[in-house]
Amino acid sequence: MDSVTSRFDANDPATRTTGLQAAQGAISAQRCIVMPTDTVYGIAADAFSAQAVSTLLASKGRGRNMPPPVLIPSVQTMDGLAIDVPASARALADEFWPGALTLILHAQPSLTWDLGETRGTVALRVPDDEVALELLALTGPLAVSSANRTGQPAASTAQQAFDQLGESVEVYLEAGPRPVAGGQTLSSTIIDCTLTPPRVVRVGALGIEQLREIAPEILDINDASSDDASNGEGPVAPADAQAPNDAQPAATPSVEDIAPNLESHDADATDAADEATAANKAAGTNATS
Repeated sequence: MDSVTSRFDANDPATRTTGLQAAQGAISAQRCIVMPTDTVYGIAADAFSAQAVSTLLASKGRGRNMPPPVLIPSVQTMDGLAIDVPASARALADEFWPGALTLILHAQPSLTWDLGETRGTVALRVPDDEVALELLALTGPLAVSSANRTGQPAASTAQQAFDQLGESVEVYLEAGPRPVAGGQTLSSTIIDCTLTPPRVVRVGALGIEQLREIAPEILDINDASSDDASNGEGPVAPADAQAPNDAQPAATPSVEDIAPNLESHDADATDAADEATAANKAAGTNATS
C-alpha cells in the first residue's frame, strides 16, 4: 500500500480530535476507515466515491451485488439522498433516529454515486453513537458495512477489525467494545418504505409493536400484501444489516452488511445469512450465503 495504517484512541480527548481529522482526510482521499457504531464496528468509505465503495467491498471480499447501506448525520440529510419519502418514514425517522432503524427509500436519481446494484434504492440510518456522529458531521454520508471479512465474526473492537482487514484500511478509530457495556448486540430493524404499506424486511432491535405506535399501517415481516415485490424487481433489505456475526443469524429472527446473486443493501454492520432470508422475503429472489 502507498499509505500507512494509523490507529487512534477515540476515548482519549488528546487523540480523539486528531483521529477524527485523520479519518476525515482518509475519506477525502477515497480510502477506507474503521469506525465504531452503536452495534459493532464498521468499515466506512465516501458514499459518493465509486472507487472508495469498491475498495470497501473488496476489503470485505464482496461484490457489487452486495451494496452497503449509508449512515447519515441527521434526519435532515434524508431528503438530500432520497425522494418520495412517505409520511410514515418521516415519522419513524423522527421517532427512532438516531437509533437502530434502517429505512429503504427511493434514491435521488440526480446523485452521482454508485453503491452497487441497488435497484434505485438506498438504505439510510442515523447511528446512535457519539464518535460515529462526530465523524459523519465532518465527512457527510458514509457507506458503512460491518468491519470483517465475509463469513467471519463482526468486530466488536477496532483491534478485531484490524486482525481481519489489516492495511486495507487507512485509519482505525478505537472507542472501546461495541455495543457498549450492558448493551445488546442486535441488528437494526429494516423497513422497506418503497412499498405501500411499508414493511419490515428484517426484524431487529425495534419490535413491530413499537413501530406501529408511530406508523400503524406497517406490515410485519411475514405479513402478505398485494404490493409485495414478488416479481424480484423491487428493492431488497440491506446487505450488511447489522448482526453480531457476518456468518451466523442473529438470535432474533432477522439481521446490516449479503449473498451472491442477491441484490440488497448492506446497512451498517451485520449478518449475511440473516440478510439473505430477509431479502428473499422482500423481493422473492433466491439467495445463497
